[in-house]
Amino acid sequence: MSTSEAPNGPRPVTDWTDLGQEMWAYLTGKGAAVNYEFIDMAVEVPRDTGPEAPRATWKLNGTLRITTSDDQLPGADPHRG
Repeated sequence: MSTSEAPNGPRPVTDWTDLGQEMWAYLTGKGAAVNYEFIDMAVEVPRDTGPEAPRATWKLNGTLRITTSDDQLPGADPHRG
């Protein structure tokens, strides 16, 4: 488990959502871009918890680019990153 600095001190990063929000907050305004390239990648996503849970298979083949900006779009929620 890692932590990041928040206004009230370090805050634990406990799941992928926390990690994504912390990365977005850190990179926003820095003109950052993160590129991932996937070649025939398959991800099994469980619908429920447990080893026997039904799964959906997501197939990825190509590039995913994530960019950040500190420009707000009209109607955008500033707390969602």
